[in-house]
Amino acid sequence: MAERCAVIGVGQTVHRSKREDVSIAGLVREAAQRALDDAGLGWRDIDAVVIGKAPDMFEGVMMPELYLAGALGAVGKPIMRVHTAGSVGGSTAIVAAHLVTSGLHQRVLTVAFEKQSDSDAMWALSVPQPFAAPLLAGAGGYFAPIIRAYIRRSGAPSHIGMEVAVKDRLHALRNPYAHLHLADISMEKVEESVMLWDPIRYLETCPSSDGAAAMVLASERAAGEAEAATGRRPAWVHGMAMRSEPTMFAGRDQVNPRAGKDCAADVYAQAGVERPRQDFDVAEVYVPFSWFEPMWLENLGFCDEGDGWKLTDEGATSMDGGDIPWNCSGGVLSSNPIGASGMLRFLEVALQVRGEAGEHQVDGVRRALGQAYGGGSQFFAMWVLAVDKP
Repeated sequence: MAERCAVIGVGQTVHRSKREDVSIAGLVREAAQRALDDAGLGWRDIDAVVIGKAPDMFEGVMMPELYLAGALGAVGKPIMRVHTAGSVGGSTAIVAAHLVTSGLHQRVLTVAFEKQSDSDAMWALSVPQPFAAPLLAGAGGYFAPIIRAYIRRSGAPSHIGMEVAVKDRLHALRNPYAHLHLADISMEKVEESVMLWDPIRYLETCPSSDGAAAMVLASERAAGEAEAATGRRPAWVHGMAMRSEPTMFAGRDQVNPRAGKDCAADVYAQAGVERPRQDFDVAEVYVPFSWFEPMWLENLGFCDEGDGWKLTDEGATSMDGGDIPWNCSGGVLSSNPIGASGMLRFLEVALQVRGEAGEHQVDGVRRALGQAYGGGSQFFAMWVLAVDKP
């Protein structure tokens, strides 16, 4: 990277089933204003805007970036739209960061959002697609066979998914922005919830949320100016990568996707990470269904293949005593504005590195991993942030 890049401002909305108090424009502006305030900047200080969201059909508003330019202070400035399915929030942040590392801009505002309550799209239903069989299975119906394959291959016991569901919901109780605050969550409560797609129970799934996330990314010079003005340290980008693969090809492994492994290898090489479990202090990883935690532990190289469930079972990913806390914010299992879910992973590790995650802050964070994925386990975006300059 020719120029250094840092996160100097972060902002997010409160995530809810329905944010009826704001329009889409109001939702994105809420997150963006908080990010600007955090960076000690105004709208005029931003050079460009990069916006991302999931498919337009989720709200029924085509090319929303056009009418959102005014709400995001982008009139007369470059504005770019990114879309990579569920990983879009992470991809959007990476595209924005490249505008800084290229030397093109000094300060870039990046925003991602979803407001599904404005339409009839739901996490449990499939929207009819042209020239495609109407499965009516939803995301869970697509991923359940992959999870069953993981269980067969690894020999994981049936309670592992429930452990992840409880752990992430307990973490969410420390995050005031999280959608779900289930104070009475327990293994028994998860087990008693209805089975939706074997082995996925209702309380092992993500919610459908309205929400937005935003960050201000800055060059080394601009980051220094912001730190001097606000007293808040930046989170430096040490590596970032995106990879994708087709939904169908001979020998494709959706349990442990090639694109995910390649993306991790790339970003680790950039950041000098050789032993992920030891080298990272915290990680925010896209886990929309609880069983994806052990699967991604393996895909991201935190353990050998087949051992991911063992780390979950021993509590390694818990804030309370674990050595590699994952999803301290509550993760996607607790807040899921789809277009913003990936950016929330990236944003949350920025908070951790800056020491500003509040009640879900992990002590002594020096380096952190943010990961997002989307589509049929096919789109991946990751970045590594650290306290020190790269």
